[in-house]
This record gives sequence, C-alpha cells and structure tokens, in this order.
Amino acid sequence: MRLIVTEQLKTFADFGIRPEFVEALEAQGITHPFPIQALTLPVALTRHDIIGQAKTGTGKTLGFGLPVLENIIAPNDPTFEDLGHPGFPQALIILPTRELCKQVGEDLRAAAKNTPIRITDIYGGVAFEPQIDALKRGVEVVVGTPGRLIDLSNRRVLQLGDVHTVVLDEADEMLDLGFLPDVEKLLSKVDSRRHAMLFSATMPGPVIALARRFMSHPTHIRAQDPEDQGSTVKDVKQFIYRCHAMNKAEVAARILQANGRERAIIFVRTKRSAAQLTENLAARGFAVASLHGDMGQGARERALRAFRSNKVDVLIATDVAARGIDVDDVTHVINYQCPEDEKTYLHRIGRTARAGKKGTAITFVDWDDVPRWNLIAKTLGLDTVEPVETYHTSDHLYSDLDIPRDVTERLPRSQRTRPGLEAEKLEDIEGKPSRSTSGRKRSGKRRSDNATEDSQTPRPKRNRQRRRVRKAD
Repeated sequence: MRLIVTEQLKTFADFGIRPEFVEALEAQGITHPFPIQALTLPVALTRHDIIGQAKTGTGKTLGFGLPVLENIIAPNDPTFEDLGHPGFPQALIILPTRELCKQVGEDLRAAAKNTPIRITDIYGGVAFEPQIDALKRGVEVVVGTPGRLIDLSNRRVLQLGDVHTVVLDEADEMLDLGFLPDVEKLLSKVDSRRHAMLFSATMPGPVIALARRFMSHPTHIRAQDPEDQGSTVKDVKQFIYRCHAMNKAEVAARILQANGRERAIIFVRTKRSAAQLTENLAARGFAVASLHGDMGQGARERALRAFRSNKVDVLIATDVAARGIDVDDVTHVINYQCPEDEKTYLHRIGRTARAGKKGTAITFVDWDDVPRWNLIAKTLGLDTVEPVETYHTSDHLYSDLDIPRDVTERLPRSQRTRPGLEAEKLEDIEGKPSRSTSGRKRSGKRRSDNATEDSQTPRPKRNRQRRRVRKAD
C-alpha cells in the first residue's frame, strides 16, 4: 500500500498524542505536523510496519519519534516492574552518523521532557564509560550508530532482547557508508515480533531487500508536495557559477555579506581545502569553523555547538563529516568545489530550506568540472545546465544574491560581533589525552621514553637531531 500527502492537516493533539508530549512540543512552538509526520502517525501509532520516503529536512524525526515514545512503558508506570527486565531498552533507533544521532536524541528528549523516559545516545569517537554507565542505570530508548551499538552488544552491556520497536533512519546513507551488514546483525538480536519503521530519502535495491527481510507487510508512505515534483527541494534557489579557483574566496566573501544571510555552510571536497578556506575567511573577519575527518569527536562537537549557538555563523565542511547536520536557519549553502555526483549535490543543498523554510544554494564550477556538472544537471533535470562565468566584480553576482554593491572582500569591523570558535569550550569526551588540550604534555612525556612511539609522532625528528648534535660534541 502507498500513501501520498499533499498538505498539512490537524495538530499533534488531533492524532491522539499524549498531553505530556503535546505540551512539550507546544513549548517549542511545534503544533502542526509536516506531511511525512501527518501520514506516519496514524499508521505507526497502530504499530504497523512503515517504509517512509521523504526528502531531507522534511521532519521525519517526530514522525517516528512520537510513536516510539507513545509505546514506552516509563519508570513511573504501574506496570513498569512487570516488564521482563525493567530498565532494558524498549526501543532502538539506528542512524548512520554521530551528528545525526545526537540531533535525534536531543529532539526526542525535548519531546519527552515532561516524562521520566530515559533516552541515551550511543555512538563512536567518545569514551565508552559514560555510555556503559547510562545503560547500567537503565534506559528506555537507545539512539545509536551501528558500530558502537555492536561493540556494546558484543560486550553484553547493551541488551536488545526486550526491544519491541526499531527505527532505521537515513537507510540510504547507511548503505552508502557500508553499515547495512551491521544493521542486519543488530536486527537479528531484536524480538522478531518487533514494530519496525524504516525511513530513507531514496530507495535503492539493497534497502528494499533489507525491508523485505525484516518487516511484515509494511505500509509505504511518501510525502510529496504537488508543486515539488523534481529531485531538488523547491524552496531552494539554485545558482551555478563558473569560477576561477583563484577568485573563489573573493566571491565567497561577498556572498557571505548578502542581505538576509544567517548561517551558511560551505562544502569542500578535501580536509586540506577545509583548513585552507577556514584560515582564509577567518583572516577576512568572518566567524568560521571547520568540520572534517581529521578532527576528533570533541573538536567536531565543539564546532557544531559553536555553529548552533551562533558563536560562528559559517561552517566549512567536507561531505562525509557533514552527514546528518541538522541546524536551523541555514540560509545559504555554497558548494565551493563541484560535487562528485547528483546524490552529493542533493545532500549538500538539503542542509538549507529545511522544514518548510527558504534557502539559497550556490555552486562553483571550475572549468575542468563543467562536464561533471552538466551530467549532474541533466540527471536532476535542472534548468541551469551551462554555468555562468562569474567573478567578484560580476554585476549578476550582486543582483542574483542581493549583495550590497559596496561590500569588499573583508567583513567590516562593525559587523564582527560573533565571539568565534575560541568562545566554545573544547571538551575531552574521548576518554584519552587530546592533542589539542593539556593532554599533549602528558603524552609528550611518554614520547621521550618510547622510541617506537616517537617514530610515529611529530616530535621524534627534533629528538634525533639533538642526539646527533650530542654525538658530534
């Protein structure tokens, strides 16, 4: 069965959601469901399996989150002690990335704040101990990434035998990242009578095959706007410019001064490009942070916290590091380097115009990338096939993006009002000394006593030079 919705109807209360959840959502200004939520709730609340398909940023979290919470037996419930193992997880939500895991966990805790339901995030890159302690104290809902979930399950700290509700979110991304075998292992540990919900922006063959193996007569739900039949979100204005590599930073600096620009994400292909552009824009006065694969989890979370709290308003990210970023009020996305393919393009521009808001996406295409862009545009059916040659002096740049004509390559000092990344504390959440904290001194002491460790760090070369000097003496 396939359902299609074209408009928002009713409030959350109209769907029979419990008052404590409705009140918590109303406190956040959330009263009316988005299309995917309006379709999912009546089916999920009756515990029918669901395959939900909706574009990124359409509000899937509450679509599965509220039914999950509705079916939890909380510690204050008279029947809680009648459970087979009170305090063991009753619901499992599996997501592909740490950032998405944290975001979904925060959204569910906000919805459940008027209840004693315990929700724990389980993901890699941080210390095991706090997660193990939380599981031992007891939790009702576990939100996690596949790798760390399997680690804790193998240690028999995470018990999944009492899980009666399973959610797989962003299933196509889990496929892209190679997580589907891990997901199957986790599902095999859950009661076969579970209620299952799978959500994905696209439905490639392996995802469909997984659904067939682990779901029972699922209802297919697709959220669709009648004015949005294409592959890209209709609320994103898209501009494609052919830019010279030496002029991109100049153009980007002016785009970041466009009228109405709030938060912006700039996508690059490599970690080196992220570091270089971050340094460049910071020197021009912009409050900027980077997000890439060489960063530890503590540094990644610091950058995202600073971005969400508006200490910085420009985030420069690589594609893999940015998977799952869900931040409100991202008005501009800049593809500083042309995406590899149409899926990457859709992922990038999906960071703006989320949850019904408007957004602007600008893509820079090098001369060598024009054939690649033409293929992307043709595949997605975009109107703009041939990029417009653009420099920081081009008139159309200012008119297209509503940029004041008097801006320069630097942000005026009067507008440098954000405290910047330095105002956000770097927390040691990895359970080991960090290269960017005082842990360096401790690890440096060990290096001097261990020749093997020295050979793998930046210090040994200086140590060897000093030893050669002593021999010469």
